[in-house]
Amino acid sequence: MQNKNKTVVKAKEILDLFLTYEQLSLQEMSALSGLAKTTVHRMIGSLEEMGLLAKTAEGKYELGFMFLQFGQLVKERLDIRKIALPVMKQLRDDVEEAANLVIREGSEAIYIEKVDTTQPVRVFTQIGRRAALYAGACPRILLSFMSSQELQKYMEETPLVAYADGTITDKRKLIESIQEAKTRGYTISHSELRNFTSAVAVPIYNYSGQVIAGLSISGLENRFTEQRLPELIEKTVAAGKAISKNMGYLEH
Repeated sequence: MQNKNKTVVKAKEILDLFLTYEQLSLQEMSALSGLAKTTVHRMIGSLEEMGLLAKTAEGKYELGFMFLQFGQLVKERLDIRKIALPVMKQLRDDVEEAANLVIREGSEAIYIEKVDTTQPVRVFTQIGRRAALYAGACPRILLSFMSSQELQKYMEETPLVAYADGTITDKRKLIESIQEAKTRGYTISHSELRNFTSAVAVPIYNYSGQVIAGLSISGLENRFTEQRLPELIEKTVAAGKAISKNMGYLEH
């Protein structure tokens, strides 16, 4: 483990040089870092293979496209929290239910923002909490807009475990729910992650039309009645569209 840690530290020392210099040769990296040329050569090979460094036509090295991808992802995630928060607060005030924002991270959904309800009894959700993509309206809206290949792989590899009385554990029913979400543009859950709770969720799109997050309202099941659901859906859909528009999405 110590050897691995030393390797990571040396890799960071090399990458840190590019905070100051746009391009560097092997010799320059060795001189600036104080590391032996053989060590730097070995590190460069690994960093280049991972896309963290790229070799120029002149034989020098610069930061690879992987950093651009990571940088864009981090910026997008920071932007969406900032952009979504005022809309989430307004949605919370309009429907008097908690509003949540989730993103996909691998095979899970992670809650990155929330606005609590003013109701005396509330559903507890914590920023940083993770949930299975198939369970609950907000995680499942992310699952619903995966590519067909990703979805097929997910369905093949993921066992459907019950978290509460209403969790969907039948893959046929899950596929039906996903198809409904795509058609309607929203999804609903009752007692899927916790008993006696309900949620309505919609997708959030970015400028390129990709679904990058899910927005939901959640609360006690007895407040999500058949009579009230149309209003809750309408306002959540409108809030989702407002956030997507502010993220640069042009609805067709």
